[in-house]
Amino acid sequence: MLTNKTHSLVRTAQLGELVILGRLECDALCKEKTLHRVLRNVNSQLLVVRPDLNMAAFEDVTDQEMKSGKGMHFNIHYYKTTTPSAGMPVAFSIQVEDKSYYMCCEKECGKMTVRFREGEVPKEIPGESNIIFFKKTFTSCSSRAFKFEYSLEQGMFLAFEKEGYLRKLILKKLSREDEVDETMKISF
Repeated sequence: MLTNKTHSLVRTAQLGELVILGRLECDALCKEKTLHRVLRNVNSQLLVVRPDLNMAAFEDVTDQEMKSGKGMHFNIHYYKTTTPSAGMPVAFSIQVEDKSYYMCCEKECGKMTVRFREGEVPKEIPGESNIIFFKKTFTSCSSRAFKFEYSLEQGMFLAFEKEGYLRKLILKKLSREDEVDETMKISF
């Protein structure tokens, strides 16, 4: 949608010139659509959020547990962007026992940690945000699997880490851009 300001720029541009138009008023991310999905890791385990334990982990889930859906059915909020090369900006939220939680990243003891905080995902995000991840295709030959890069720290991706019997959701740094790390592979 062209604003009056943008419209006048288009009218004054000479024919034959390449005109690149961005949003002139703000570079805010605006929510475009929301998908409802379960998230799976490379082992086909489902991501389950347990707000009472302040934790999310990939787990083997029975059909019965999946029907109850407690902490497993995510809302993936897609945002419009003026910089599509970074990947599709998304935010994650989930409903657990009549409360909404959103995924964010916070620094704790010098280390970035994935957390779920009570609240709603905003319709517009005016600038940088600790809830935005860039959705990217996992590999060129794997179009149904994705990796999610944390928007505030390039090279940091959602992944899982084995801790005892758990596969906890974490942020993990890629050592090289072309590295393929199966712990970062997420499908829905």
